[in-house]
Order: sequence, then structure tokens, then C-alpha cells
Amino acid sequence: MIALYGEQTRLTLENMSFSGVRLAEFPSYLTALAQVKKACAIANHRAGLLDDEKKEAICQACDELLQHDYSEQFPVDVFHGGGGIGTNMNMNEVIAGLAGHGVQSVDDVNMSQSTSDVCHTALRLCLSREAGSLVKVIGSLIRTAEEKSEAFHPHPTIARTCWQDGMSVPADAVLKGFADALSEQLELLEDYKDTLCKVNLGWTVIGSGTGASDGYRRHIMEALREVTEHPFSWKKSAYQAAQYTEDLSVLSVYIRIISSILAKFARDIRLLASGPETGLGEWRIPAVQAGSSFFPGKVNPVIAEMVIQCDMLIGGNDSVIQNVLAQGEVHLNVWEDMAGFLLVQNIMRLSKAADLFHRNCVSGLELNVETGVGYSRASIPLIVRYKEKYGYKKLAVQVKKYGFEETVLRIRKGELDQP
Repeated sequence: MIALYGEQTRLTLENMSFSGVRLAEFPSYLTALAQVKKACAIANHRAGLLDDEKKEAICQACDELLQHDYSEQFPVDVFHGGGGIGTNMNMNEVIAGLAGHGVQSVDDVNMSQSTSDVCHTALRLCLSREAGSLVKVIGSLIRTAEEKSEAFHPHPTIARTCWQDGMSVPADAVLKGFADALSEQLELLEDYKDTLCKVNLGWTVIGSGTGASDGYRRHIMEALREVTEHPFSWKKSAYQAAQYTEDLSVLSVYIRIISSILAKFARDIRLLASGPETGLGEWRIPAVQAGSSFFPGKVNPVIAEMVIQCDMLIGGNDSVIQNVLAQGEVHLNVWEDMAGFLLVQNIMRLSKAADLFHRNCVSGLELNVETGVGYSRASIPLIVRYKEKYGYKKLAVQVKKYGFEETVLRIRKGELDQP
């Protein structure tokens, strides 16, 4: 396909592209940015700044981008410098190339806009949608975990604290804790999504509104809501929006917590399904593929390990995202796009990993009932029951007198001294 982009995109490729992570790899962002550009064209037209022909040409070009795959037209590196200038210019040039009719990439497509307010808005639209997709994936995982918990609950096992035996517990205790932790965080994430609909579109580079008319601003939020079907409104302070990325930082924390909950449960699976002969062996995991190229028939927890690895990557990105908040300088945080794309990466990765974890591991978990029952009959639960009946101090006297193993034996035989 002939390149629709122009000189500014080529210069970004030549001068600032280094990471190998292309804009084309973020289709949900391209959709969001095209919709923002369409809304801007509508608002400019309603304000009398853009004639009918150019407005229609730009809107049709945006619709073409929304309906068909033009990903190869977006080759710029998402982590280039300049506050995302290459991303905005790439989109402007592609829209102008599709629009024709003498439409200019900057004077027409980018009319009344700056990279700062346009990319700021597109990122939040993209993140809101990606977060919505993640909510659905995690919701399905929670339901399956709850079903497994209900099936495991009637059977006993032993709890472990500090990797020493604890008391007897229902075999679903780990599953229930996992499902409840996820449910709580999912509710917080859903509540926070509306925050992403507070943006600065119409207030241009630093939040002063210079370069955009009052007429354009009177129409832009309505046009944005029409095109995106999202309840957008202006952030309380456009200066704040230009200088601070705290909303991205908070969202990133929610994502990292959900990721860490999944990783913790994945580690629990590795331990509880360890064996088959010398591990804990309480759970069985599905054999989805060869676990080893050396040991025939070995069922390794490869899916759980994938989730743990995903969590490590998410943690790394989150560290950068949090640092971006502090790296903003004076009137503009030029690192916002980097934080935004790292956050989009995190949500996309977590959605995919959680879905695979659900389908290829959690849904196939099985309980080794006899193993758990055997563990529940260990010594410590017996000691705990005796302590609850007679008290800690009195039992400690018995252990001091007979030793731990002899005390357990005497309790089992009913021969221990009555306190």
C-alpha cells in the first residue's frame, strides 16, 4: 500500500524511533485518536471554522480508519520524544491523505488542537475501553473461581503459616481468598473508570486554550460525546491536566494490584499442585502442553508461570508510570504519552494473561481429596483443638513435660494428663 503519511512521520521514524514498539501495535488507541479527530472536525465545523466539504472529507477519512485496517500506515515509535508529536502528526497526515479535497494535515485536520490535548484525550478513551475489556475478563475468572471454591469447600485440608503446619481449613480457603480479593479490586476499577472521562480537549498545549476559539470550545465536548458514546467532560483544571498524570498513576496502581493478586494465586497453584510424588499434591492442574523437553510426561505449571512473568513486566511498567508523574516540569508533562502507552500495554497484557489463566488453568483445577484429608489429620490441628479446649498455657506445660511428639501421641491415645 502507498504511504498515506507524510514528511513529519518520516522524520519521526528517522530521528526519534528507537524502541521498536510501533503505534500500529495499539489498535484501540488508533481507534480512539481517529474518533477524537472526527469530533474535532465536527466542533470546528459547528463553530464555523471548517467548511462543509473539508469537514465531510475529514469525517469520512476517520470513518475509513475506524472501519478498515490501516495499521501499516502508523509506523512511528510510540516512545519517541517531543510529548507525542510524532503520534499526532502521523494521524494527521494519514487522515489528510485519505481525505483529499485539499485537506491539510495541520491547518485542517489539526485545527484548534495541540498534540497535548488531543493525545491526552485519546489515551484516556483508549484506557477506559481497555479497562472495560479487562473487567469482563476478570469477571469471568472470578465466577469460575467461585464455582471451584463451592466444589472444594466440603473437603478439609491443612492451612500453612510461615510454611509450617497450621489448623484444619476447608480446601477452598485459597480459592475463596483469591475470588474475594479480585472482586473487591474489580469494583474499585469499575468505579474509577469515570475518572478517565475528565479531559482537557479544547484547552490546547498548556491548558490556557490559546490557539482554539471559544466557539470551538462550546461544541467540542458535545461532539466528543456523540462520536465516542462516552460521558466526557472537562477536567476541573486544564492546567492540572497538562502538568500532572495522577489519573494514569492511580489507574496503574489498580492494574498492578489486580496483576499481583493473579500472580500470588499463580504461585499458590505452583505450590499446591507440586509433585506428583514429593510435593504438596493437593491440587491437580490441567496438562495443556509438554512441561519439559527433558522429562517425559512432566506436567509443569507453565500457565501459572506465564501469569507470574506477566506480573513482573507490569510491575516494571508501573514503576516508570509512577516516575512520570514526578518528571513533569513546570507547565507540561512531556512524558505523558510514554506513561499512557505503558499503561495500555499493561492492561492489554493483563487481559490476555488473565484470559489464558482462566481457560487453560483455573477452569481445569482439580482437588486431590484424599491428600487434603490426610493433611487435615496432622498433629498441629490436633494441638490447636486441644489448646482451644484447655488453653495455651496448660498445653505448653504438657509439651514441656513430654516433648511435642510424645504430647501428640498421648493426645491421640487419650492418655495426656488432664490439665
